[in-house]
Amino acid sequence: MVIPERYLTPSEYLAAERAAERKSEYWDGQIVAMAGATWPHTQIAANLGWRLAAQLEGHPCQVCGSDLRVAAESRRSYYYPDITVVCGEPQFGDEQRDTLLNPSVVCEVLSPSTESSDRGRKWGDYQLLPTLQHYVLVAQDEPRVEVYTRQGEQWLYRAWTDLAAVAELPAIGCRLPLAQVYDRVEFAPAAAAEPSQENADVE
Repeated sequence: MVIPERYLTPSEYLAAERAAERKSEYWDGQIVAMAGATWPHTQIAANLGWRLAAQLEGHPCQVCGSDLRVAAESRRSYYYPDITVVCGEPQFGDEQRDTLLNPSVVCEVLSPSTESSDRGRKWGDYQLLPTLQHYVLVAQDEPRVEVYTRQGEQWLYRAWTDLAAVAELPAIGCRLPLAQVYDRVEFAPAAAAEPSQENADVE
């Protein structure tokens, strides 16, 4: 939900956000209040973070949760991804060290209130981050993991929709078995009963 207020500069947003009790995102002058997460959303995000952290142990990449803010689009947008992976030395917006500038992987768990922005405005902003290698979208109402992978100046898209499938994040050497991503997640009967679609590659 966009809060109708006067235009705020990025520095004004950061000052207000750091003093606020609840998180809000920022889209080019507008503050966007963040809704609370559902139980499946929380389960999936935790499963993603655990699976990635286990594979990256001893590697130069680190997994961060949803409290870490990411600056995008030349610091005119600020988001809180559900899971972020940063490889190498983290770069921050200022001495507060609470705004990451160089994510390698961004993961968003989709919900009815955020899916349009996750697929639209946010994805447009994330693409402009030169360090980003993978953008991962995970449905919470059905088994579906979508991954955008940077290949030069283009992005390769692939989706996995079978619980027996394994999503690939080659830039960081990680694999995401859907059975583990959705461990203990209960789908609505209609979604669980639908036949799996074949994996798709779309460029």
